[in-house]
Parts: sequence; structure tokens; C-alpha cells
Amino acid sequence: MKKFLLIAVMMMTSVVLFAQNDVTKFLGIPVDGFKSEMIRKLKAKGFVSSSYDPEILEGEFNGTDVNVHIVTNNNKVYRILLSDKTPIDETNIKIRFNNLCRQFSNNDNYIVIDDYTIPEYEDISYETLVNDKRYEAVFYQLPDTTMLMENLQVMALEKYTEEELANPTKEIEEDLNEMSYSYLMDIAPMKPVWFMIDDIYGGYSILMYYDNEYNRANGEDL
Repeated sequence: MKKFLLIAVMMMTSVVLFAQNDVTKFLGIPVDGFKSEMIRKLKAKGFVSSSYDPEILEGEFNGTDVNVHIVTNNNKVYRILLSDKTPIDETNIKIRFNNLCRQFSNNDNYIVIDDYTIPEYEDISYETLVNDKRYEAVFYQLPDTTMLMENLQVMALEKYTEEELANPTKEIEEDLNEMSYSYLMDIAPMKPVWFMIDDIYGGYSILMYYDNEYNRANGEDL
């Protein structure tokens, strides 16, 4: 887990204020806005419309041919769903799943909560059929550093004076680090990227989700 060392000094550093939502990104594109805009931006990345639905895109992602589905709530994009175009067998889906787990775990842009890799001896087909087990892994994109520091600065100034932050005691530094970690854990779940194994027609594929939890439906339309 990344620690916020010397956070007191960083809080006193001037930052540029800007109005931008800190949301999950897919290929650098915020998972937000209107569907037509997202389609245009993804096509600029090389994806093309599928032959059977112009709103479903297809292309290569992380070395695999995928279909890209754009999901909205109240006309705002809240999810990018990637699905493998070609199902594979049990041995290869286990390898693919575990490779993805390692890639995310080794990516400094993500918070790692657990080890989701599947043991080599595990029988996926048996576990899913008999025990109804679901194989999935979730990671969280780190918040934008500038926006994070802006919010932490406000929180720190509510508790300490500028003089105390400029020359913090050991106790204040420890409190600031704890405050930073707690705040990070509060906002991280709003930027999840997760994937799961899907059993389809006797084969297996990966479904991967880039979710913007700020745009998800929370019963406001009920």
C-alpha cells in the first residue's frame, strides 16, 4: 500500500484548482459523459463498431480481442464492459485469469486488496457447477494525486493550524498519515476495476468492468 510520507509538507504546497471529477478511467478516458461521446473517444483509440450493433465496439485490449459494451444510467456512462470474443478452455482461462491478477497487482495505479489467483490444482468447472463458486477479482484505481491532496489539505486545516502543519510533531505526522489512509480507503471503492470468469457454451471467457460508482443507479428514480 502506498504511504503518504511527508504529507504535512505536501499539504502546504500550492496546487492548481480545477473542476474535474476524479472517476475511473479506461485507456485514459474518464468513464463518464454521454454514450455517443464515449463511442467517439474509443474509436479514436482504434476500436470499431461491430457488424451487428453500431453501439457495441470491438478491438484488441491487453493482447486479447474483445467486444466493448458501454452501459449508462440516466444517459451518463457508468460502466465499460469488456468481453472476450473467443471462449477458451478451462486450463487457459485459469492462466488468463491469474495473469490478469498479477498484472493488476504489479500496476502502481491500483490498490490491491487481496490475492485472487486460482490455485493450480483447483477444478473450475466442478467448483462453478457444484459449489456455485464465482471467480472474480477487484482492484481500485488510485485517486488523482492533485485532487487527493486538495481534499486532504482541507481536512488537515480543519484540525491543525498552518503553523502546526509547517512544523509538525511526530504525533501530528502519524495522525496525518492515518487520516490520509482512512480517506483513501473511503474513496477508493468509487473507482473499481474488476473481472470475472464467465462460462459460455462450454467454454470460458473473461468479463472485465471499469465502473464509475458516482454514476451508478442508487434508487433515486424509484
